[in-house]
Amino acid sequence: MFDGVARWWDGCELWLAQQWFPVQFVLVVAVLLPLCVGLTWLLRFGVDFAMTLPRRVRGTRAGGAESQQARRGRRVS
Repeated sequence: MFDGVARWWDGCELWLAQQWFPVQFVLVVAVLLPLCVGLTWLLRFGVDFAMTLPRRVRGTRAGGAESQQARRGRRVS
């Protein structure tokens, strides 16, 4: 199976290398741009989840007037 994938990849690479440079550029951007956007979105989602995980595990801290006002929706100055 891996041999077939390697042959397919070699064929794609050879085909791309034979193209005119502007065509190569457009094809690479058309593949890499959505891939990078998707990976950035996944990384951001993962970091956001990791940053909120301790708060979810421990719960909100119930002490002090600031946290009580924040829970009620009041602006804390």
